[in-house]
Amino acid sequence: MVTGDPLPRFPDGFLWGVSTSAHQIEGAVGARQRSVWDVFTDEPGKVKDGSTAAVACDHYHRYREDVALLSGLGVDAYRFSVSWPRVDSPGGLDFYDRLVDELCAAGVRPVPTLFHWDLPARLDWLDRDTAHRFAAYVSAVAARLGDRVTKWITLNEPAEHTLLGHALGAHAPGRRLLFDALPVAHHQLLAHGLAVQALRAAGAADIGIANSHGPTWPASAAPEDTAPAEFYDVLLNRLFADPLLLGRYPDGMAELMPGDVDADLQVIAEPLDWYGVNYYAPTRVGAPQQTESEFGGVPIPAELPFSLREIEGHPVTDFGWPVVPEGLTELLTAFRDRYGDRLPPVVITENGCSYEGVDDHDRIAYLDGHIRALHRAIEAGVDVRGYFVWSLLDNFEWAEGYARRFGLVHVDHATQRRTPKASYGWFRDALRAQR
Repeated sequence: MVTGDPLPRFPDGFLWGVSTSAHQIEGAVGARQRSVWDVFTDEPGKVKDGSTAAVACDHYHRYREDVALLSGLGVDAYRFSVSWPRVDSPGGLDFYDRLVDELCAAGVRPVPTLFHWDLPARLDWLDRDTAHRFAAYVSAVAARLGDRVTKWITLNEPAEHTLLGHALGAHAPGRRLLFDALPVAHHQLLAHGLAVQALRAAGAADIGIANSHGPTWPASAAPEDTAPAEFYDVLLNRLFADPLLLGRYPDGMAELMPGDVDADLQVIAEPLDWYGVNYYAPTRVGAPQQTESEFGGVPIPAELPFSLREIEGHPVTDFGWPVVPEGLTELLTAFRDRYGDRLPPVVITENGCSYEGVDDHDRIAYLDGHIRALHRAIEAGVDVRGYFVWSLLDNFEWAEGYARRFGLVHVDHATQRRTPKASYGWFRDALRAQR
């Protein structure tokens, strides 16, 4: 519930923004190479409403209208992603040239993410060479945009891309490899490190990554629940943070990774200027179940050494995700305690919720609660430098298709008409009060 009180004052220079991703909004599929998501969505039954991102929000053609919405919102920065398959196509970087110019003219800082799940269909994260190909692509993007772009994000959510796309098969490329998917995690982390090196070589001095994190809550205090919860926390949190921040994998994980892991870790742990956190909710974890189950629409095989449980006692979004703002404070203070001076300044690179309707007061309450929780983390001594709402537009929500609406702006996908929601006006007014 929104208290009606103004939001607390954030530090001077705090960066306020919104986020999107290329595959989810751009459309114009004929003007780029195919990605693993194009292949995935072509297969019947993979997307719940049978849709594809061939048109999405048609941002490729309507980017000026969308930048005007950003300007009206009053954000400092716009986190978008660059489509590797588009850059691989003739003239593909021209679009991002135009977009960055439009953002700069509007006084909105461009913050590109260089990989947000849309791998070119010809490539495979099981192949180590993909990490080196990624670095070459990053160099090309930096050479073209680096005169205007100063803040960069290498990868978005390698944990989800590994787990949902390669271990459980719920996302592209649709593999069910279970723990044989671990090389995908390692190669993405190596790609990140190589990308940092490429960006540094191009003169970049403000580089981060967007990792998804959340507190892991055991289903009970019994060992049969606490041990699986600890293992899950390693897989979804520490497996992707420890190598970046500490230069090592959690105990027992390095020997499961391919190649010369010690040498790779020196690249993976290239120093970051800031660390991006995507936060949505905690996860309750318990002992494994005897049969395959489903959680949040994702199949959970019985072979896994844990099971996911519902979190009761909290409201839920239209996606069924629990609304737990205090989990953000818990997460950030725990990271501060775990990593100490190895944790660089933090930016919340995604936080948002799915609700229907233009009069979306539930979204306002969600954002209000999470921004206050973020401020409490700052008061507790966590160095947080920015906050990005997911998302500017209602978009193609991966395997959910168009059934979930995360936007501050409603999009009629039949007409492409944009309608700012009540939450857009609330966030605009909240930002004005911070100036």
